[in-house]
Amino acid sequence: MTIFLTFNDAPSGIYSSQVIDVVAFLRQSARIQVRLISFISLRGFFRNREAIKEQMPDAMVLPMYPRLKNWAKNQWLLKFICFLLSVDKIIARSVLATNLALTVKRKNVKVIYDGRGAIEAEWREYKVVTDPSLLKNIHALEARAVIETAAQLAVSNKLKEFWLSEYAYKSLNTVVIPCTINAVFEKLSFTEQSVNAARKNLGYSGSDLVFIYSGSVSGWQSFTLLEQFAIPLLSKDANVKFLFLSGLDKNIKSIQDRFPNQVMVRKCSPLEVPAQLLVGDYGLLIREESITNKVASPVKFAEYLACGLQVIVSEQTGDYSDFVRQNSCGHLLNQSQKLDIPNWEQKLRNRNLALKYFTKTEFLGSYKLILR
Repeated sequence: MTIFLTFNDAPSGIYSSQVIDVVAFLRQSARIQVRLISFISLRGFFRNREAIKEQMPDAMVLPMYPRLKNWAKNQWLLKFICFLLSVDKIIARSVLATNLALTVKRKNVKVIYDGRGAIEAEWREYKVVTDPSLLKNIHALEARAVIETAAQLAVSNKLKEFWLSEYAYKSLNTVVIPCTINAVFEKLSFTEQSVNAARKNLGYSGSDLVFIYSGSVSGWQSFTLLEQFAIPLLSKDANVKFLFLSGLDKNIKSIQDRFPNQVMVRKCSPLEVPAQLLVGDYGLLIREESITNKVASPVKFAEYLACGLQVIVSEQTGDYSDFVRQNSCGHLLNQSQKLDIPNWEQKLRNRNLALKYFTKTEFLGSYKLILR
């Protein structure tokens, strides 16, 4: 039995596409017997447990020992579960989940690190975690996750290079699998008619140039840079429109108040996102230069492409800046460029790029390799 282990990950759009969808894919396509084990916070436990089990009824959702710094105290429950289920492999998402998995000392249990980014850098650059005891130990914990696991999954080649320079790891059992699109994006009805209908439904005309920002506005999303990009465009042309698929925070509201007829904000569920993205011409992936962003694999890049959007991306954003250059599927931020409304052929080409490079089926061989 293989388990997919998450720790302190609350249900979200990312959790749906990068955890639930991955477990379902491994079962259906890789024919692997895998069970989701999720340790979540006591805060909102029953609500979050219900949200996870609604998507995956047989998921085992368990309460974490209070306080993140006490992560290791969850090992006894995990060891019991591994014994009960006769576990021989653990795919562990995040540094703490991996270190928790490594406490299972049974001889036949192999731990695979599902590396989502440069975690120490993320904690320090964006104050994701502020507990002094955790910050003191995070370098050693991340090193252990990278070096002591049987295999590693990196979300970008840039992350793999970072591990090599920072931790001098020498594993031959590493595969690169970027954040891939959810199955709902693959099943999306993508025709000229469906795109035009979606635009008309939100009141956009054929002459409107629509930019979309999808996701949270947390620290590493670099909202100031996005604002510097948006305001000159909005000021210059009334046909420029911005759609934020996000909660209405004070930063977004300040732009909307200034351009009420050009800025729209819609908060929607993960299943509603594809239909909303269809209305756009350009998807925004604007990030400041940091270690966190240099090794990242934002799933919104693949989602934008899957809905036909051109992508505006900052330099040194994971592997995606190079991808845009090589595939002519957008523009790099701050380069001189004329932003025209993309035609249907370009939208269809972007859609096909997403289906070619960012579906889980594309990486079936890689998943099978690390699970050997």
